[in-house]
Amino acid sequence: MRWFRFGAGKRQAETDPGRQQELFRELRARFGGQAPGPFAGRAAEAAALLDGDDGLIVAAMVLRESADTAFAALAAQGLPVERRDYRWTWQSAGTRLRSPLTAVPAGAFHPYVQTIAAVTVAGEQAQQLVRIVDPKPVLTHVLELLDLVTAGWEYGGVVPDADSATLAARLIATARDIRAAMPDPPPLPSPIREQMRRNNTVDVWDPSGRRVVGGFNPGKEMREALLA
Repeated sequence: MRWFRFGAGKRQAETDPGRQQELFRELRARFGGQAPGPFAGRAAEAAALLDGDDGLIVAAMVLRESADTAFAALAAQGLPVERRDYRWTWQSAGTRLRSPLTAVPAGAFHPYVQTIAAVTVAGEQAQQLVRIVDPKPVLTHVLELLDLVTAGWEYGGVVPDADSATLAARLIATARDIRAAMPDPPPLPSPIREQMRRNNTVDVWDPSGRRVVGGFNPGKEMREALLA
């Protein structure tokens, strides 16, 4: 067991790197694979696994790997990809680019299971997150994934289904909560600011793609959450 102090004014955190690795491996082994939805129950189980400070650190690790994997999957397609501006990437590539959300790479964390679990934990425990890890990279990964999802809907021909809309909503809420917990949150990245100027509502389809089950306005949701 190890004790770490994370900067002036921040409480000591009891963490165990060995347990973190066990949680990381269990998260991948228990909830991996490409099993079809519904994903909500599995995501909730995965989130429950990430308890305590060690679970919160693992959640940050999962978000980093999820963002890295998404970028690698896009870059491997041979088209220009700008990780800090997926909006530009989708505008340039359009439907020639395949979304890593619809074709999850083998062995990767599933965006609607482990990634949503990590996003949920990071948001619900944002006050503690900023005490025990550097929150800026975590926030960066959350906003990268949000940019990837919403720009894919707008420019990439990616169907906004209920699962991806759930992910987007959770990413927005978690970005809000982390920024609120930070004493000096960084400026929002330009693709997020650009999306916030939009006011388009997209149809949200059920996972089978047979019927519309609702609507989602990314720009409005971001404005209300991130400019409050």
